[in-house]
Amino acid sequence: MNTKKKSTPSPEGQRQLEILHQAVGKTLEKKRRLGQYAVTWKDGKPVVAGEDVPIIDENAH
Repeated sequence: MNTKKKSTPSPEGQRQLEILHQAVGKTLEKKRRLGQYAVTWKDGKPVVAGEDVPIIDENAH
């Protein structure tokens, strides 16, 4: 299967990405104000941040 990848999205795609970016920003801000934790990605790995981050016992199986 041959597919061509565009380096930039179409104008409609750009608009959709901006709307998604705004929605995520609002949701993360709301979670921060409520003191809830959030899971995001950094360097290809999940990162858990916030006041109520659950403590996970790595030795519990």
